[in-house]
Order: sequence, then C-alpha cells, then structure tokens
Amino acid sequence: MELFIDSADPKEIQTAWDWGFIDGVTTNPSLAAKVGRPYRQIVLQIFEIVDGPVSLEVIATEYDQMLEQARALAALHPVVVVKIPCTRDGLKAVKTLKKEGIKTNVTLVFSGGQALAVGKLGSDYVSPFVGRLDDIATHAGDDLVSNIRQTYDRYGFGTKILAASIRDLQHLEKMALIGADVATVPFNVLETITNHPLTDKGLQRFLQDWQAAGLELPIE
Repeated sequence: MELFIDSADPKEIQTAWDWGFIDGVTTNPSLAAKVGRPYRQIVLQIFEIVDGPVSLEVIATEYDQMLEQARALAALHPVVVVKIPCTRDGLKAVKTLKKEGIKTNVTLVFSGGQALAVGKLGSDYVSPFVGRLDDIATHAGDDLVSNIRQTYDRYGFGTKILAASIRDLQHLEKMALIGADVATVPFNVLETITNHPLTDKGLQRFLQDWQAAGLELPIE
C-alpha cells in the first residue's frame, strides 16, 4: 500500500518525506489556499522535495478549460498527476487526457457508479472520499472502498484506488485491510502512525536496563 501526504505545505511535505515511508503527494485548491503563497512557487518547491507522484487539481468545470489546465499542469514536471472532478465533463476530459498520455486522478468520488465509470476510462487513480461519507453514515466510506475493490478486481481494472479524506489512524488502518492501493493522509494523521504508548514504555525500559548494566555498543 502506498502512502501519500495530503498537503500543499512544503514544510509539512519535507518533514513527512524525510520519515522515509511516504510515496507521493496530493494537493487540492483548498490546501493550496491555506499556504498563502503563489501556487506555482509552491508546486515547484514540492517537485524539489519528492520524486513520487504529485497530484495537482484543475479548477475549471468545463471540458475545454479542464483540458487546457490539465495540459499546463502536466507540463510542469513528469511526476504530475492531474486531479479531475468526477463530473460528466471531467470524465470526458479524462478520456482525452489518457489518449495524450497525461496521468489522471479522478477526485470527489462518492459512489460505486462513479468509480465504475472511472475504472472503465482507465484513469490512473480514483479517489473515494472516505471521511466525508462517514460524516453522513457510519462505515459508509469503508463500504464504498470495499465495493470499489471488489468491482475493480472482478473486471480487471488497472485504476488504483486512492483512499482520500482520511480523518484518523483507524481510517487508514481500515483502508489497508480493505485493500486500497493508496491512502492520502493529512500531516497530523501521518504523525500518529509511529506513536504508541507501549513503544515508548518499552524503549524506556530497554535504555534503563542497558544503562544499569553499564554496557557499551561494540563500535568505535
């Protein structure tokens, strides 16, 4: 399972990338707006940090404008994956962009029907929004990702399931069990992955025992 950081903040991305277990980045207009810097400046800095996929989203809602923006974003760097909303114009754009060799990530997916259409078009990624569905009904996000997994496996779709809107570590762990190919996770949740009180307690005990025994590592 791949892990992406869901952020447009280069400082967060650099920190997470240095941890060593992050594979890529997803951004969106809302995240970019929070940084408070020119968007082009932000993404160029991100490219200097990571060497994995970086999803950049179009802000157009009509087919022709989506294509124009998608081509411009893809031209920025080979790692760019263009995020396209799951609308009729968006899916039409995905079909054209695939023919042009531009990678796509269809975002704002909330139903199995939407995911089916995305898979048939052969988009590189489909992004079901787990947390936003769970806000409406408990486990709705889990059920959607599970249904997409079964559908894609049954029909051999190559589209990667990118679980988005991850709210906490439990969400992430569920996505791993269900079989999402990727999860994109906000920085504050990524920070919790390695945290556990028993790990801290065990480490403290190891160090206390070592010091009490007066041992030294066999290195110079």
